[in-house]
Amino acid sequence: MKIAVLPGDGIGTEIVAEAIKVLRAMDLGLEMESAMVGGAAYEAYGHPLPDATLRLAKEADAVLFGAVGDWKYDKLERALRPEQAILGLRKNLGLFANLRPAICYEQLVDASSLKPELVAGLDILIIRELTGDIYFGQPRGRRTAVDGHFPGSEEAFDTMRYSRPEIERIAHVAFQAARKRNKRVTSVDKANVLETFQLWKDVVTEVSAQYPDVALDHMYVDNAAMQLVKAPKKFDVVVTGNMFGDILSDEASMLTGSIGMLPSASLSASRQGLYEPSHGSAPDIAGQGIANPLATILSAAMMLRFSLNQEAQAARIEQAVKAVLAQGLRTADIHSLGTTRVSTREMGDAVVRSLK
Repeated sequence: MKIAVLPGDGIGTEIVAEAIKVLRAMDLGLEMESAMVGGAAYEAYGHPLPDATLRLAKEADAVLFGAVGDWKYDKLERALRPEQAILGLRKNLGLFANLRPAICYEQLVDASSLKPELVAGLDILIIRELTGDIYFGQPRGRRTAVDGHFPGSEEAFDTMRYSRPEIERIAHVAFQAARKRNKRVTSVDKANVLETFQLWKDVVTEVSAQYPDVALDHMYVDNAAMQLVKAPKKFDVVVTGNMFGDILSDEASMLTGSIGMLPSASLSASRQGLYEPSHGSAPDIAGQGIANPLATILSAAMMLRFSLNQEAQAARIEQAVKAVLAQGLRTADIHSLGTTRVSTREMGDAVVRSLK
């Protein structure tokens, strides 16, 4: 089992190091090879996704990814910015389904920004389509720029598009996931305004006929954003497009207490996957040893489950994380009165001890 390890920028190197520590402690015989990506790769090779990195990712069974980005790259032309690395990996690896679980652990109920009764027992799975929508529509913006910007311009544009096959395949992922959970799917769209999402709504409804045991409801994205903070436990599986999924999954992360707790998986049709925390590179805290590695460690668990067919080992990691939280250990983002604050490395060490 070959893993491409791409730490990236900012806190990416710190949190990925802890996930690797956990994987090595499990003695699974994983072959792990690292490569540069994002801003680090741009500095070394002049491109955020060098050919060698892409080749390594394509040859691997799965990719363990940290985070990319830094404000100092904001003036680069868009094609060379660190964030283009993740878009390039999604496109070249055919990663069309992004799974983002939002689980409020019992020990972190008080860390949520909502009342405990609203989030206790929360378990939502947001499924975001990754390869279509406005992020990949053509044409994109104006064709000439200075330092990545458009001085003096009075107009810019991006196009939103989806095809029937793209919607069908992500809908199947959602309904199949729901069958293993509480058999409820909420499809989020903006069909009252956008033709793209009228097609989305129509196709998801058609696919639902193949899953008579799964309940389907449709919700406009603005209402979904409101319901996530009003009554989040009404959701089970949420399926939506690329942009709406990007926004809603970040909103859902705060229901759990910290985005530092949220893992994610991006899967291809062959189940090859890229696994990363839902948060970004956080350059403002990089190198301080205060980042929360649990989202990355939990992403490694998802990697074992979805791409490497190691369900029991994935469950071991998840139980170890719960045990560490039960011990009262907390990184800065989830620290509160009565708990013990630990560093990034100490949290990783604690998970390893719990595994053993």
